[in-house]
Amino acid sequence: MNIRMRVSTVVVGLVCCPLAGVALAQDNVDKLMNMGTTGASLEIESVPQNGAAAEAIKKNLENIKLPSGFSIALYAMVPDARHMAVGPSTGVVFVGTRKNKMWSVTDRTKRRVADDVKRFAPSVDMKVPNGVCFSRDGMLYSVEHNRVMVYPAAEFFYEGPDVAAGIVVPQGELVPVTEESFNHGARTCRVGPDNKLYITLGNPFNVPSKEKAALYESNGMMGIIRMDTDGKNREVYARGVRNSVGQDFNPKDKTLWFTDNQVDGMGDDIPPGELNRATEMGQHFGFPYYGGGKIRTVEFKDAEPPANAVFPQVETVAHAADLGMTFYTGQMFPQQYRGGIFSAQHGSWNRTTPMGARVMYTSLKEDGTADKTEVFAEGWLSSNNEYMGRPIDVAVLADGSLLVSDDYAGAIYRISYDQK
Repeated sequence: MNIRMRVSTVVVGLVCCPLAGVALAQDNVDKLMNMGTTGASLEIESVPQNGAAAEAIKKNLENIKLPSGFSIALYAMVPDARHMAVGPSTGVVFVGTRKNKMWSVTDRTKRRVADDVKRFAPSVDMKVPNGVCFSRDGMLYSVEHNRVMVYPAAEFFYEGPDVAAGIVVPQGELVPVTEESFNHGARTCRVGPDNKLYITLGNPFNVPSKEKAALYESNGMMGIIRMDTDGKNREVYARGVRNSVGQDFNPKDKTLWFTDNQVDGMGDDIPPGELNRATEMGQHFGFPYYGGGKIRTVEFKDAEPPANAVFPQVETVAHAADLGMTFYTGQMFPQQYRGGIFSAQHGSWNRTTPMGARVMYTSLKEDGTADKTEVFAEGWLSSNNEYMGRPIDVAVLADGSLLVSDDYAGAIYRISYDQK
């Protein structure tokens, strides 16, 4: 049976108050919702932070090219590291994966390198907990393949196997169970300025059939949905999005920006990847009529596209796989980077000559639109086209340095700037 529980009030540090809860087969969430223990082992899986693998990654980082004054170092060894959420109170970094685990990364001594990496909430049965994000009041949200969880006070409960937990969207209700797919199932999330939860939902196909497209259009699987943080009042915020795996809000004007991965199989150099800007609810960003930018898809070439389709702010190199992104809100980097966008390119698979595996930077104009996009960090793709790493996501630490996750190397890097 599903737990139908909506988390609406949590007294952090004292008690979690679920509104309802019934047994969930083969899962401990019902116990955790009632602050109960699960009997999980107190010996929590941890990841060694030294050894041959760490030394090899450090050696590879010598090949990374950055603008003058910047440096990069290994921050943590984190298996399958995907999207990251930095705790607002402690700076503990929570890391999602496309498997069945989440990780906590702790820099206890503030040397700006991890002291320990441990599995987060091992008593919870997870499935593709890729997307993680914090609310301003310290709630950690985790978007799985077909469920949304909330972990109140995660920064303070994470040391043990049992944590305060609740269900925002029950298992099987984020997308129709009939539409679950191994493809494009890694979700991301952000809590917006309106205190609503925004979630990206990729469509399972390269280009869906017209029948499937209609279904996905209606339920948000070709777009970005939003809902109250207790799971109520779900609605489709942005449409015509093929598979976004990165989003963030501009703190200055509150607009939502997101990356989008475009259609494969159209050639090495088309269609472009996208960095988009949503200024209001209900905008359509072109897919499946457009495969990327203004390039029409073969499958929908005879269909009439939306007259008001919104085209990307930035067209990126084809098939570089633009994923995680963040607005730079720190003070460490020079003024020219403040308020702009850092984004990660995972690297291509559907291209004769690979491209990507780098971190990009996009500056903004005074009116809030995109200005220039340039390579910020590169070198994970060798001269003989071997991947030494594949950046996934970017996040800003409290000191203003930039974290970069890499699921290929199983690591998180830290980019800092020498202010001398």
